[in-house]
Amino acid sequence: MAMGDLVFFVDFSLSFLMPIAFKEWAVTVRALAEGEQLITLRGDGLDGEDPFELEYDRFFLYPTFDHQSYDLVRESHQPELRRALEEGVWPDGEPSLHTLGAIQQPDRVRIRAWAEVAAHFTVTDPRAVDALSPFYVWTTNYAEKCLEWKRRDPLHVLLLRTYRIPRPVTVKVREEYGGENAWFELQRDLPFEGTPVLSDDEFERAAEAIEAITREAGQPVLA
Repeated sequence: MAMGDLVFFVDFSLSFLMPIAFKEWAVTVRALAEGEQLITLRGDGLDGEDPFELEYDRFFLYPTFDHQSYDLVRESHQPELRRALEEGVWPDGEPSLHTLGAIQQPDRVRIRAWAEVAAHFTVTDPRAVDALSPFYVWTTNYAEKCLEWKRRDPLHVLLLRTYRIPRPVTVKVREEYGGENAWFELQRDLPFEGTPVLSDDEFERAAEAIEAITREAGQPVLA
């Protein structure tokens, strides 16, 4: 090779990295994308399961429809359950709300937002979960009923900064997207771009309030 020749080494493994998606109820995704919800909750694993780990700090929000239930969504936001059906595309049209809780995944879903984890807390006091209720749309007993939270175990509180992408993207629902795991790789290249759903000032005020609640509960900030 002659002097002056330039050699470029390309790491082709990077080209195969697909964006990570995080599964949440469609009504929750809708609330996050509209700035009506700022946190999500995760239990520390059921009996025999591994403890929850924050595997990624940035991900697309993937709407799911199975297990959604009227009685776990606050009454003021139950009308949003109808709008949340717009996050799916079914071959025979939107299912009836009467089947809520037994809705199978549609053929396709719409991805309209992504989020980054701004903070990660744990709580064990149910009073802290109640105090955080202005920042989620579920009922206050959502954690105990849906997450099967045992108060002796920590409940993970993820503060999310959510961004709406310029135009919703429809993706095919694949078999490998199912299961209990909250995370998976989307088989489509999507850029992390968009507009935050809350202004910097609005988000900072809410973040301070959320941190104060967890601090009063005596729980450390993990990240």
